[in-house]
Amino acid sequence: MSASPTDGRVRKGDRTRQAIVRRAADIASVEGLEGLSIGRLAGDLDISKSGVFAHFGSKEELQLAAIGAAVDVYVEHVVTPALAEPAGLIRLWRLTERWIAYSRDRVFPGGCFFFNASAEFDARPGRVRDTLAGAWRGWREMLLTEVETAKTIGDAPADLDTAQLVFELIAFLETANGISMLHDDESAYSRAGTAIRTRLLGAATDPTTLAPSLTGA
Repeated sequence: MSASPTDGRVRKGDRTRQAIVRRAADIASVEGLEGLSIGRLAGDLDISKSGVFAHFGSKEELQLAAIGAAVDVYVEHVVTPALAEPAGLIRLWRLTERWIAYSRDRVFPGGCFFFNASAEFDARPGRVRDTLAGAWRGWREMLLTEVETAKTIGDAPADLDTAQLVFELIAFLETANGISMLHDDESAYSRAGTAIRTRLLGAATDPTTLAPSLTGA
């Protein structure tokens, strides 16, 4: 059975929307979500303003779609590769290692999309802030889960302060991103990797068993 003209239009529309939201996420990582405009996107992608507007209808909807696209990219580059590793401290290390690569390799031209967008909207209540906060909570909860798993399987002592460890790991990562972007200092990533490795080895029940799996980020 051949595809109908309607099916073709739907697929083309989906491709156009995907192109718009990915370009929007790239722009927002550098210029902020407030820097998005239908005119800018139309010019960058060589489509009509009405074509862009038809997919979103408002700037806020465009901003929310850009966040959704950024989440998909984040999962692809950070989360999915790490899930191939055993749960616990090794997977926790891989998650941070992949995060460093995601920021260092400029998957988004402005470094970590969520670091920049959160700074822009952290004091501005509304749907955009709530969506960004939800994405950050999802990331934090993933790290918390891996620490709790490590405690359950004996990789880490039962009395390890889970929340404190995760707070420190996120702080190392975000500091590396910020220093790298502001000062063009690539060494921040290797320093973050070293700090995280030291912290995880210090949290491990048997560091000698864990150490071979914690190669440089």
